[in-house]
Amino acid sequence: MGSATTPGMHMVTPNPCLPCSRRMYMSCTANFGTESKLAAWKRLSSFSHISLRQPFFHSFSSEPVKLNKAVIQAVSGATENNPVAKLPIDLRGKRAFIAGVADDNGYGWAIAKSLAAAGAEIIVGTWVPAMNIFESSLRRGKFDESRKLPDGSMMEIAKIYPLDAVFDNPNDVPEDIKTNKRYAGTSNWTVQEVAESVKQEFGSIDILVHSLANGPEVSKPLLETSRNGYLAAISASSYSFISLLRHFAPIMNPGGATISLTYIASERTIPGYGGGMSSAKAALESDTRVLAFEAGRKHKIRVNTISAGPLRSRAAKAIGFIDKMIDYSSANAPLQKELSAEEVGNAAAFLASPLASAITGSIVYVDNGLHSMGVGVDSPIFEQLDIPKDH
Repeated sequence: MGSATTPGMHMVTPNPCLPCSRRMYMSCTANFGTESKLAAWKRLSSFSHISLRQPFFHSFSSEPVKLNKAVIQAVSGATENNPVAKLPIDLRGKRAFIAGVADDNGYGWAIAKSLAAAGAEIIVGTWVPAMNIFESSLRRGKFDESRKLPDGSMMEIAKIYPLDAVFDNPNDVPEDIKTNKRYAGTSNWTVQEVAESVKQEFGSIDILVHSLANGPEVSKPLLETSRNGYLAAISASSYSFISLLRHFAPIMNPGGATISLTYIASERTIPGYGGGMSSAKAALESDTRVLAFEAGRKHKIRVNTISAGPLRSRAAKAIGFIDKMIDYSSANAPLQKELSAEEVGNAAAFLASPLASAITGSIVYVDNGLHSMGVGVDSPIFEQLDIPKDH
């Protein structure tokens, strides 16, 4: 978040004058009788918001006086010895739980970095089968370069929890998962158990991030998606957010914030993004509005979602045409550049901060403006139009 200049408003008054207009200079003659001094002062102070009554009042006399121009100037309050005030994102003393971090090149990792850069303590939940590889990569320094924060320090992760947000509690876990070798050696990884573990070890959190999505049949057209595939996409990609919020809300401090990640396929047709994933994102956005009301009233928690543009993450490669989606976005978005994960992370840090204290129930688009377009301007139909392009 960049710094913001805070201008100071200074009133420059060489000689007092009744200000007829902020933008007009004037010269006028006025008679002030003793009995009208106070009334005249009240009118003037009310109009100009002047608080220095005594020096101004002493300038009145019973004699006619010549009043010269009064100028109101807006000038910067910054000087060499008085630097410009900044409006920082300060999350020091805050604790964030990010569900869905399994490598260093997805949006979940970028959000964790931005929150850490703002001072937040970071806890993550990693899908159980991916946890060993993730922890090993961290230990071996594989992520050291991407862990670097803007000040040169390294992002620290206070704790990594195994998490499978498809299951609310141990009773939901089927036998084939319990005996699956990829889950061997781990325990307490359902949503309820992870929330209880975080409460026991950390007490409370302030920020909850949902960076989870999975559609086992994402490469299938919706028309060919099975019931099980459709419901699996809904369960992993949207209901998991409801479950996380339900179990973590009781340990979130009032004024806390939750953030999820959605995609424009929720409201526009994206051929190839199938398996019920478009439906899952639409459900997630609808749930965002309802949960903003319910969690806001009950827990004083804000609920927002970020509609992010395409990113070359490992998870996105499962769709099979992520490169083409990025090329399309670059060609047709108002801002012709490739979206970076850091830009989404910074937006999340803003939404989690006190600067966004009145924002809830919102879909925040971080996609270079692609969502605002009604047509693809790279179509041959628009060849004759003088549309600026980044060559």
